[in-house]
Amino acid sequence: MTVYVALLRAVNVAGTALPMAELKAICEDLGFEDGKTYIQSGNVLFRSDDSEAAVAAKLDDALGRKFGKRPGVMVRTTEELEAAAANAPFPDAKPNFLLVYFLPEKASTDALKGMVAPDGEEAVVAGREIYVHYPNGSGRSKLKVPALKPGTSRNLNTVRKLAELARAME
Repeated sequence: MTVYVALLRAVNVAGTALPMAELKAICEDLGFEDGKTYIQSGNVLFRSDDSEAAVAAKLDDALGRKFGKRPGVMVRTTEELEAAAANAPFPDAKPNFLLVYFLPEKASTDALKGMVAPDGEEAVVAGREIYVHYPNGSGRSKLKVPALKPGTSRNLNTVRKLAELARAME
């Protein structure tokens, strides 16, 4: 069985509350095994024989039934998360100021076209991830990159921890 990490978009923000125990139960109801969540931001790890695309679709559909709309689910394997953490650009950035945006599909070559970065933010596209360094933090940033909208972000510390937890499940 493959270990997957599902990263939910728009959960526990803007009134879309989902207790992590409920997320784990939804995963179990879908037949995913050994489910565990990490922090309250929509991260769940589990095992499944299904493909990555099937896992994402099943979980997104189930959450769509619960919320009345699909939040968006990005799924990565242990190896993909490890690579996302290991290949992070901006080596001098504080890990909590470097966000990895996980996208549902590979970013286009012009994904950063029209980027507005008034606080000196920097971004790098790498396949299905876009890395953004927020030198002043992301909380008040006015960064505008339309390509980020369908994705969900986690800071580098969280990505590293999720990769570590996933590896421990292998």
